[in-house]
Amino acid sequence: MNNDWFKLIGIPVAAVAVAGQVQAAEYLTVEQAQKLMFGESASFEKSDIKINSAAKKAIKAASGVKVDRRTLPTWTVFDGGEVSGYFIVDEVIGKHEYITYALALSPSGEVRQIEILVYRESYGYEIRNPRWRAQFVGSKPGSQLDLGEEIKNISGATMSCRHITEGVNRVLATYDVYLKSQ
Repeated sequence: MNNDWFKLIGIPVAAVAVAGQVQAAEYLTVEQAQKLMFGESASFEKSDIKINSAAKKAIKAASGVKVDRRTLPTWTVFDGGEVSGYFIVDEVIGKHEYITYALALSPSGEVRQIEILVYRESYGYEIRNPRWRAQFVGSKPGSQLDLGEEIKNISGATMSCRHITEGVNRVLATYDVYLKSQ
């Protein structure tokens, strides 16, 4: 019997079956995350960070992480007319797909909270665990978080853990370059 039919039909079918397992799960919208992280009384002023080539080099030098994007979606957060922090949305690659997450920073750049907004991988979703995300709280600009040291790994989610950790390092370095002096 000729097995050439499998080469023509079986491989594409197998690829579709594997690809069909990837499901994006949107856990929070930007607005929901903003209210969750800063409260109902906070107001948000969009103030995206435009990253030029000199800043990309400075951020990479400080964080050890390459900067690919030109714009980082950022909001300055006000409560009672005073700056109460910054809300930043970032994306990192998991193993194959992007993970969209949000960071709440204090006015001094300290991580207040991290939330996963959209997770697109079919495994590794354990990074949504509040105990895992809580490891980032209190991290400050200038600190270097390492997976396996300050941040514990999750078996089966190593790439997601590593890339979220790198993303937080990059965002904290971006704070130093752009927001610290405001």
